[in-house]
Amino acid sequence: MLLAALAGGVLVPISQAQAQPEAQAARGSPVTLNFVNAEIEAVARAMSNITGRQVVVDPRVKGTISLSSDKPVSPTAAYNQFLAALRLQGFTMVESAGLDKVVPEADAKLQSGAVSAGAVAGSGSQIVTQIFKLNFENANNLLPVLRPLISPNNVINVNPGNNSLIITDYADNLQRIARIIAASDVSNGSDLEVLPLKYAIASDLGPLLLKLVDSNGAAPAAAGQTDNSFKTTIIAEPRSNSLILRAANPARIALVKSLVAKLDQPSVQGSSGTGNIHVVYLKNADATKLAATLRAVLSGDVRAAPAATPSAAGGAASGAANAAAASASSGGGQIQADVSTNSLIITAPDPQYRQLREVIEQLDARRAQVFVESLIAEVNADRAAEFGVQWQGPIGNAGDRSIGILGTNFGTGGNNIIGLAAGAATGAVLPGAGLNLGVATQYNGVYTLGFLARFLEQNGDGNVLSTPNLLTLDNEEAKIVIGQNVPFVTGQYTNANSGGTGAVNPFQTIERKDVGLTLKVKPQISENGTVKLSIFQEVSSVAASSVNSATGLITNKRSIESNVLVEDGAIVVLGGLLQDEYAGNSDRVPGLADIPIFGALFKSDSRSRKKTNLMVFLRPVVVRDAASSDALSAARYGQIREVQQQSQPVNSAVMPINEAPMLPPNPTTPNPARAKPVSKTLPLTPLGQ
Repeated sequence: MLLAALAGGVLVPISQAQAQPEAQAARGSPVTLNFVNAEIEAVARAMSNITGRQVVVDPRVKGTISLSSDKPVSPTAAYNQFLAALRLQGFTMVESAGLDKVVPEADAKLQSGAVSAGAVAGSGSQIVTQIFKLNFENANNLLPVLRPLISPNNVINVNPGNNSLIITDYADNLQRIARIIAASDVSNGSDLEVLPLKYAIASDLGPLLLKLVDSNGAAPAAAGQTDNSFKTTIIAEPRSNSLILRAANPARIALVKSLVAKLDQPSVQGSSGTGNIHVVYLKNADATKLAATLRAVLSGDVRAAPAATPSAAGGAASGAANAAAASASSGGGQIQADVSTNSLIITAPDPQYRQLREVIEQLDARRAQVFVESLIAEVNADRAAEFGVQWQGPIGNAGDRSIGILGTNFGTGGNNIIGLAAGAATGAVLPGAGLNLGVATQYNGVYTLGFLARFLEQNGDGNVLSTPNLLTLDNEEAKIVIGQNVPFVTGQYTNANSGGTGAVNPFQTIERKDVGLTLKVKPQISENGTVKLSIFQEVSSVAASSVNSATGLITNKRSIESNVLVEDGAIVVLGGLLQDEYAGNSDRVPGLADIPIFGALFKSDSRSRKKTNLMVFLRPVVVRDAASSDALSAARYGQIREVQQQSQPVNSAVMPINEAPMLPPNPTTPNPARAKPVSKTLPLTPLGQ
């Protein structure tokens, strides 16, 4: 059943059975709404006819709604009332490519709706995406404030790259959020203030003021919140002896200024008027060396300060002497070093003390370190081949007064047929390595070796990879030795007695030397990041052939001493050895050995070939802060622990020892966000390979 609304000129549905009007007036004319429990899809078609918009209903949208108006309303107002009714039912409208799509509210954020970065677009109950760019406030700080104001099915995200908020929600709610953001995104800090000091030292007064004004500061920010706009910042500027101040509000600025006025007072002079006494605690520099440098500066002495650190034996005495020494300059200043606290005691007038403090601040900076990876790769290939025939036989008959001996013999020891025959007579036959074919003949009940053929082929391959690593301060020499302390006999003495019964008081003199791998390096970092390295590297070993030698031990030695210039993190080759050695030896009977085929019975040949490939590489990595040092240490610690985990014994019920020692988990794993990339400090080759 239908009812014509004459005032609006539009037929509107008044029953549940028929939701769409049978007639339609001109679009833009006011309409009277009277939908009672009408299907959403039918009401959407009616709204499409009224407003001229293309409305599409998602198949998942089911249900009925009721719309009514006491008097005619404009099509826009009718459409907004339709959107509000949909919102109450858990549905919403998303505009995309000229279509208005009615979808469930939970899926609206996934639709390609309107996106804007300026004023909030769209009608009040329509889902849109808005980008808010913040100028002063940290987006992470506003996130917990705005999240409760967003509909549960919609989202709010932070883009830390450009400090912006991305919110998908209803347009009317976004307009409210825009007003909240505009009121919050204001400058919290004041302009910079420069406070010149007359008597106090800026580097001393700055940390003190910061502790006083921030003693009741807020708790640390949560994870991801690193905004410091509400904190008071005080920076000391040594050149002009001033404090640079930035505070959250004028009251905090006034507080800092009042503290500066009270603390920036002249020191009480002593009765002698010789000047003030100040104690400066050093953070990185060595007090003894720095005191010598400053005394040289005050006295105009251009000689360098001592670079060597006192030895263990005389360190205490030398350190005490240096600490007690004081050199008076022409201006009356004195500088002493206290070794126990690593501090300087300066006696000087305030103007001169300020100059010294400026120099101390520059020299007491954290020194960079250099991590040096050295890689020694050695590949050896040895091949040897031997082939020889030897034979011996008597000429004559048994009982003859004289008999002859005819045959060939080559080599020594277990490779010689005569030596083996003599050993057979005593029952000790030790033939050489390889395949030995022999024939023994019996003479007068004794077997004598009369024929020997020997075949031998040897192959030996070696692959040695060593990676000694060092971490040292800039411009400081470091050394690592990995090897054995081997004794070498340098002399011996035996005093024979007159009776000839034996030696009396025999002795030997022995000198011990390190044999193995030695690496000494002294890095120097330049301003452009390159590293100059003074390097000494040595690889030595005891020759196996000299272990039981009567003449003493023989060592194989390969060393490199050089100065190179390397970029930070780059790999440079220091040197190497590529050697290919061939040797051939032939023992033969002249003339007979040249007979084809049968000549092999009269000769013995041996050949050998040895290849050696040795290369030494170097890679320095500059470690400038604690985060990089922590990352480097954590990477090495993890590699060693991984190798130990892979080397654990297999569980056995028979043998109760089923665990090998292993490092505990690293308790000081650094934050990777603060450190350099790990690939920058990885070793040249993984450990355990």
